[in-house]
Amino acid sequence: MNYATAIEHLYALGHELAPKPKGSNAPRRKFDLAHMRALAEELGNPQRSFTSILIAGTNGKGSTSATLASILKSAGHSVGLYTSPHLVRVNERIKTSHDGAALRDIDDDTFARLYVRVDDAAAKLVQENKLPHAPSFFEVVTAIAFLAFAEAGVKMAVLEVGLGGQLDATNIVDPILSVITDISLDHTEWLGDTITLIAGEKAGILRENGIMITLPQHADANRALGEVAVAKNVTGINAAEYLPLRSNEAPRKDAANHYSVRVRNEDLAVDSPLAGSHQQRNIALAIATAVALDAKGITISNAAIAEGIRTTAWPGRLQRLTLQGRDVLMDVAHNPAGAWALRSYLSNTFQGPQTLVFSSLADKAVAEMAQILFPLFEEEGGRILLAPMNNPRAATAEQLSSIATELDTKAEVFADVASAMTAALSYGPGTIVVAGSVFLVGEVQALIDRGEWTA
Repeated sequence: MNYATAIEHLYALGHELAPKPKGSNAPRRKFDLAHMRALAEELGNPQRSFTSILIAGTNGKGSTSATLASILKSAGHSVGLYTSPHLVRVNERIKTSHDGAALRDIDDDTFARLYVRVDDAAAKLVQENKLPHAPSFFEVVTAIAFLAFAEAGVKMAVLEVGLGGQLDATNIVDPILSVITDISLDHTEWLGDTITLIAGEKAGILRENGIMITLPQHADANRALGEVAVAKNVTGINAAEYLPLRSNEAPRKDAANHYSVRVRNEDLAVDSPLAGSHQQRNIALAIATAVALDAKGITISNAAIAEGIRTTAWPGRLQRLTLQGRDVLMDVAHNPAGAWALRSYLSNTFQGPQTLVFSSLADKAVAEMAQILFPLFEEEGGRILLAPMNNPRAATAEQLSSIATELDTKAEVFADVASAMTAALSYGPGTIVVAGSVFLVGEVQALIDRGEWTA
């Protein structure tokens, strides 16, 4: 099976969170770790061949994962990084590095070969009634990642949890430690409609007598995490000591975080390409995790921490580029917390008229995100452009337009993202901000990669 066919088969599995077809009475798929464990066992339990770090949370888990993997890479460890979702190609979810080289996506041939192996194992389990149905998209890709890391001889794997924690497919590993980033309301249909319930799901990645690295946050989240940690005799590590007392520099349009922190009684210069003050929390978590790993015998020097932070690559997060001579800022901002972070960054960094290209998934808090972001673009000369994404979960043009009407906001509605971007690029001066969903940023990036617009 070639790569294109493997991808076609993979997407035919459907997305676990996709809305049910209209009129369908079929129950939603239930997550069950027993299914993932059965699949992994059939594959020889590849996840047992490397040391794992699990990272869960609502916001910042991807940035924390990318930063930590970069630190491990800079320390010379053979490292794997598993994240989700991807922006353009599914290969982005699975990266490896050896001998300090840059993290690289899994190649097409390896992905296709491992897909066949996972698919064959799953079909055998279904035939033998050891699985009630074929694995989900996420379960299959997670299994491919485990196999890829095992084959590549990865020693350390940084695994970003996909959804929640307790029942996530990544949670079949036995992590050396667990990291929990900021928690807020998201995926409430699946995880619960309160911070307490969601935090309880995230706490599912904690292990008996294990280690939890986190930061003080919402009181309900602190309480829920603390209760689980006490019940499991978990040692908690507070990453707050690695937050800057204050930024050494005012916010800059070059989108960098520059400051110093004390790490193991030494000054460490943080020079991160990840923009926004919110990233300081994610960087602190990565530093704390690196220090904890070093204490467990996984050597990571302060120099490796600084170098790893400096060389972190995590596109789509306050990412700046130029298209047709226009300044463009792309940020996934996929929930209210992310929208507030983007709003803070824009308020402190940009002046003058700006154009917003906005879209979102229908199952997100679209109205709340719009309420947070739209006012910044209602100043004289500002524009708001709305368009549905090419995604089964996407909010429709009508839904987006209705939200703008309810907020008494003037907005232009387009049939698709490409049309909205083309219009934005044709308008007057000012920055174009693309925000509202990982899938929106990914769709725009795919169009850029195909040469839709010139730099």
